[in-house]
Amino acid sequence: MLVLVAPGQGAQTPGFLTPWLDLPGTADRLAAWSDAIGLDLAHYGTQADEDAIRDTAVAQPLLVAAGLLSAQALGDITPGAVAGHSVGEITAAAYAGVLSEDDALRFVRKRGLAMADAAAVTETGMAALLGGDPDVTVAHLEKLGLTPANVNGAGQIVAAGTLEQLAALAEDKPEGVRKVVALKVAGAFHTHHMAPAVTVLEEAAKDLVVADPRLTYLSNGDGKVVTEGSDVVARLVGQVANPVRWDLCMDTFRELGATALIEVCPGGTLTGIAKRALKGVRTLAVKTPDDLDAARVLIAETAESAAADAAAATDA
Repeated sequence: MLVLVAPGQGAQTPGFLTPWLDLPGTADRLAAWSDAIGLDLAHYGTQADEDAIRDTAVAQPLLVAAGLLSAQALGDITPGAVAGHSVGEITAAAYAGVLSEDDALRFVRKRGLAMADAAAVTETGMAALLGGDPDVTVAHLEKLGLTPANVNGAGQIVAAGTLEQLAALAEDKPEGVRKVVALKVAGAFHTHHMAPAVTVLEEAAKDLVVADPRLTYLSNGDGKVVTEGSDVVARLVGQVANPVRWDLCMDTFRELGATALIEVCPGGTLTGIAKRALKGVRTLAVKTPDDLDAARVLIAETAESAAADAAAATDA
């Protein structure tokens, strides 16, 4: 079974959309989305520097646009499940048919602006902790007043809080943690610091046209399959102030029988976690159009294997 996943904020790098503009129709789609949300996606994806695309209000719509462009470029496929990490959930929701692409871009633009405003109230940030026992790490973070905002599995937890709290963490790592790495984000996302953004998104959600998922859609709040579009949207609203449990999503991938995982552009982060946590599952990160042929081969081989398994089960 194939799983298609979309990365979250921090995956963007300067110029990462440049090679995608060579694909037919891409420039026109970006231009239309840019007009719809009042943000020049082509400029930020090809010419802007690292500081410019670190801006939450820019990074989030840029990531959703990239994910949708690269997912479409894979062709007409039907993955066994879809999921997204943090803002990547909006990409997954659009791909699963819960939201139109235009609505997804408008919603994520409002999300980015609202979260940027919330982040401006207090100087906050996030840092990834590598290694250690999850229970020990979470207890240590709570002692320092930090929130385990992303529990990603494979020995990675992301802490979020004030810059003072993060500085204390750098000086006092939890037992067993090898490294603390500051993330390229501008706030303590998925914590109580983002509560004002939830209020904004509750209002924004009223303007959305919502459908039930046409694919198996997993929520990163608890790793569960969500079957109603209204529930998906409610979770998209609430997740900005609640932790991401990517570890539980991977548990569900395993339970569903995942054998392959493709991460849409800008891929790399989630496939890296999957390589450590989902042993035996083939992974592929889509970073540029050069990765599309390999992705299509993996898609075809996964489909052939599933068909062979189904035939064998019928014969038995």
